[in-house]
Amino acid sequence: MVGRGAMSNSIAELKEAEFIFATGTNTTESHPVIALKVKKAVSNGAKLIVIDPRRIELADFAHRYMQIKIGTDIALYNAMSNVIINEELYDKEYVAERTGGFEELKHFIREYTPQYAEQITGIPSEDIIATAREYAAADRASIIYTVGITEHSCGVHNVQSLTNLALLTGNFGVPGGGVNPLRGQNNVQGAGDAGCLPNNLPGYQRVGDDAARANWEKEWGVTLDPNPGVTKVTAIDDMILGRMRALYIMGENSLASDANAGKTRKALEALEFLVVQDIFLTQTAELADVVLPAAGFGEVDGTFANSERRVQRVRKAVNPPGVAKPDWQIISELGERFGYKKKFNHPAEIWDELARNTPILAGISYDRLDFQGIQWPCPTSDHPGTQILHTDNFETEKGYLMPIPHVGIAEPTDEEYPLILTTGRRRATYHTGTQTGRSAGIELLVPHEWVEINPEDADELKLDDGEVVSVSSRRGRVQAPIMITEKSPPGVIFMSFHFPNETPTNVLTTDLHDPITETPEFKACAVKIEKIAQHHKKQSDKNGTQNTNQSLKMAD
Repeated sequence: MVGRGAMSNSIAELKEAEFIFATGTNTTESHPVIALKVKKAVSNGAKLIVIDPRRIELADFAHRYMQIKIGTDIALYNAMSNVIINEELYDKEYVAERTGGFEELKHFIREYTPQYAEQITGIPSEDIIATAREYAAADRASIIYTVGITEHSCGVHNVQSLTNLALLTGNFGVPGGGVNPLRGQNNVQGAGDAGCLPNNLPGYQRVGDDAARANWEKEWGVTLDPNPGVTKVTAIDDMILGRMRALYIMGENSLASDANAGKTRKALEALEFLVVQDIFLTQTAELADVVLPAAGFGEVDGTFANSERRVQRVRKAVNPPGVAKPDWQIISELGERFGYKKKFNHPAEIWDELARNTPILAGISYDRLDFQGIQWPCPTSDHPGTQILHTDNFETEKGYLMPIPHVGIAEPTDEEYPLILTTGRRRATYHTGTQTGRSAGIELLVPHEWVEINPEDADELKLDDGEVVSVSSRRGRVQAPIMITEKSPPGVIFMSFHFPNETPTNVLTTDLHDPITETPEFKACAVKIEKIAQHHKKQSDKNGTQNTNQSLKMAD
C-alpha cells in the first residue's frame, strides 16, 4: 500500500512540508540526517506534531507534543479520523474516486470520540481535535514513523489506522505529503527489494505468483516452491522443536537483537549445524560451527537502497582484511560448491540478473547509477525514477479505509511486574554495538547502558540517581545503573540494546508478536526494578527454601 515499507515520498520533500506528523519515531537519535530536514521544515514555518510516550529531543522543536500511553496509537488515529469525518474535513473528491470503505469507516469510528480516546491515550481531547483539524487543513502534510509504530503486537493495524488519515485527506501522491516509514537498518530496504523476505521473490513479487516464479525458475534453472517460507519467529520455534536443524545467519547478531533473547540462545544451541557470516566475531558467531568472514561496506562494490527507495552505488575504498570476502562472493562460491554452476565475477552481473526479472527495477543499471541514485519504481531505461508514489493510482484499484479496533499491549503490567519497559536507540551507539562498541571515542560518549526512570517511580522505589539496580521480566534479568529523568513518563522505563555483553536488554523483552508480520512487541513488556541488595536477599531466601525442601526429600 505504501511501497512495501518504503517512504511514499522523498527525504528532501520533508523540508517543504507544511505539516509533519511524527509518531513513534525518535528521529533526532535514530535518523539524525532526516531530522535535519524536519528541523528545516520547522524553520520554514511548518507545524510539527510529535507523538511519543517519552519526551524525546524532537519534542523541543514541536508545535505540539502529545505524550501518548504506550500501545494506544490506534485509538488516537481513530479519534483523528472521527474529527476529520464528522467535521467534513476530508477530501470528498479524493475519497470518492480513489478510496473504498468510507461508509464502513464512518460508521466504525463513531465511538472513537476525542473524549473516549483521551481516556485510552492520556492525550487531552482538545489536542486531538486541534491536531486533526490542522492535519486536514494542510495542503502538504507528511506522516513519518518508525518502529515505535511497527514493533507492537498490533503493528500492522497501527500502520493501517495511521494510513487512514492520509487517505481521508488526499495526502498520497502530493509533494511533501504521504506516509513515510523511516527504515531502521543499513540497506534493509535493499534487502527487501532483492527478495530477502519469506513470502516474496525480488521486487516484492509473491512466491505464489506463477508468472513471476516462472521467470525466476527460467533464470536460475531450478524449480521454486510456491509456498512462502517461515519468519524468524517461526524459525526459532522450529529449532527448539527439532524441525529445523541447520541455520545460516548473515550480518545479524541474533543473540543480542532478538526479542526474548534467552529463547533464541536455546534455539541456536539446539541446532545440529550453525553458520554465521559477519564482519566481526559477535556473540552469535561465537556459537557457530563455521564462521565465514565477510567484508564491510567500505570494502565492497555494490548497491544500497535507502528509505526513499533510492538505489545508489557503493564503491570499494579499501581491500577486505585477511581472508574476508564480500557477501556476494561468499554466497556465489558456496553455490558453486553446491552444484550451481552459474558464476558471477562482479556485483554488476548480479544486478543485471535482478533488473531483468524485477519490473520495479528494470530500468536501473550500473551505468545509470554512475551518475546518480535512482528511485524505484523505474520500469524502463529512459524512466527517471519515481520521486512520489501513488500520484495517479495505488497498486490495488483503490486505497481502502480500514476500520481498526484498539487493542491493548500483549503483556500488561500487574502487581508483580508493575512497570513497562520500552526499548530504543541512542544516537552515538548503534544496534547491538558490533561496530560502535569497538570505538574508543563512542565509548567516551556512551560508556554503558542505563535505565531511564521517572522521578516518581524512583522516589517510590527509594532509588538514587546512578544506583545500579536489577531489572527483571518473566523471561530474564539484567543489571544497570539508573538515570532519573522526566523524559520517561511515570510507570515507564527505557533502555537501549547497545550493550549486549554487559546489559543484554533483550533477555527481558517479549516475543509476543504481530500475527501478520510476526514482528515482536519490542516496545512494551512488563518488568520490575529491585535494589541489588534486595534482589540478592530474595535469591538467598529462595535458594535456602530450595535447599530445605531438598533436605526434607532426602530425609524422607
